[in-house]
Amino acid sequence: MKSPELADFLRRRREVMQPEDVGLSRGPRRRAVGLRREEVAELAGMSTDYYARLERGDGPQPSEQMVEGIARALRLTLAERDHLFTLVGHTAPRRTRRSDHVSPGLMRVLDRLADTPAQVMAGPDATLIQTAPAVALLGDQTHFTGLARSNVYRWYTDPTSRLIYPEEDRAHYGAVFTAQLRSAAAPHGPGSRAAAVVASLLEQSPEFVEVWSQHEVGLQHTDQKRFDHPEVGRLELHCQSLLDPDQDQTLLVFTATPGSESHERLQLLGVIGKQEMRA
Repeated sequence: MKSPELADFLRRRREVMQPEDVGLSRGPRRRAVGLRREEVAELAGMSTDYYARLERGDGPQPSEQMVEGIARALRLTLAERDHLFTLVGHTAPRRTRRSDHVSPGLMRVLDRLADTPAQVMAGPDATLIQTAPAVALLGDQTHFTGLARSNVYRWYTDPTSRLIYPEEDRAHYGAVFTAQLRSAAAPHGPGSRAAAVVASLLEQSPEFVEVWSQHEVGLQHTDQKRFDHPEVGRLELHCQSLLDPDQDQTLLVFTATPGSESHERLQLLGVIGKQEMRA
């Protein structure tokens, strides 16, 4: 696709970004104005060649998912994101209170948590973006599509999604997940994603039918969470949350008490995660 305006927009947005804006080190010999193309490409999850062609104005039309990745990499506002969708020939996503676009402010906070398990959730059950330690702890939760984007849906349809939690905690997690799904489905109506998840699970999972029929609301996760990781064993972590009410998104941050066994295991997990990424 030939688009000089797209090329100009991408270049100008890249040049006003600084390494510190996305949690990168500047380095003593850096001469680039703003971010490098390869840095934007890595943040967006695409090849450097693909991004460079878009910035030259002669690349293929990116998918909507790829456009979202570029918008996050460049820390675009909602207005800038909508403009980017228009430039590449897609219709901008409908503005809703619940959006998959992570605000620049929340992204800046996440950038500074590169060595900490942290992730941004849309509503109560869809993971939008994770730090590398969060992937090492919980697995990659961002690649799912359709109803499987919902961790509640996966909880009742994919037994492996429960393995990270101690068996004695799973009944509580199932009840909380279900109560949160009910709270999400009620205000958004029958056409919402939450309602579609409920309808599908009522057909597929007798266990969900049983838990759903109890009609529990207002259940919450505790700040203290336990995980059974296959590489490092039992982890007892604190989970703090930061809510972005405008986007109906939540930043979850997992930490361990300094000096505890869980703290040592979390540090070990960070090393393992980096080794796997390099491999």
